[in-house]
Amino acid sequence: MSMSITNTPTRYGWAAIILHWLIGALFIGQFGLGFVMVRLTSQRTAFELIQLHKSLGFLLLGLVILRIAWRIGNAAPALPRSVGPFERRTAPLAHFALYGFQLALPLSGWALVSVSMLEIPSMPFNLFVMPNLPLAESDAAENFWAAAHWYLAYAGIALVILHALAALRHHFWLKDTVLERIIMPSSDRGAE
Repeated sequence: MSMSITNTPTRYGWAAIILHWLIGALFIGQFGLGFVMVRLTSQRTAFELIQLHKSLGFLLLGLVILRIAWRIGNAAPALPRSVGPFERRTAPLAHFALYGFQLALPLSGWALVSVSMLEIPSMPFNLFVMPNLPLAESDAAENFWAAAHWYLAYAGIALVILHALAALRHHFWLKDTVLERIIMPSSDRGAE
């Protein structure tokens, strides 16, 4: 039985599954990398990690935009009948918040490097120079965007942890198919 790239009424397809797990891994990895890079004593290593962090941030931004576009064009599978009315109302809000943080965080990082008085160019994976956002450089703007990026990172990782805990609750406690839908893709015929 071949597996579908698109979603069916009961399961996600390969495209959504790959994007989900790739973005999740990048988002968590970026948090860890950001946490480490600002605590290093070696300026050279910190600089190299910051450049990697920026590269992965631009990659994350592109993947999240692709994921949102894919989601708009491919309806999410219906929740199992076991999911109550409260969760049916809050699940879309939680996903909307996740997408919002996954967009806001790399955008705030891009804004931060754009307003930095250091004027260090961003070169994603050393392939090209990413233009800065049209924002005025200043110490005050840099402090604002640094704080915004920091708060967004911690709020975003808290939301990811809640998302993971909710999925685990469905799988181990409620024993429904909510988590399975994003692990095993749909078949071309849409059968479970």
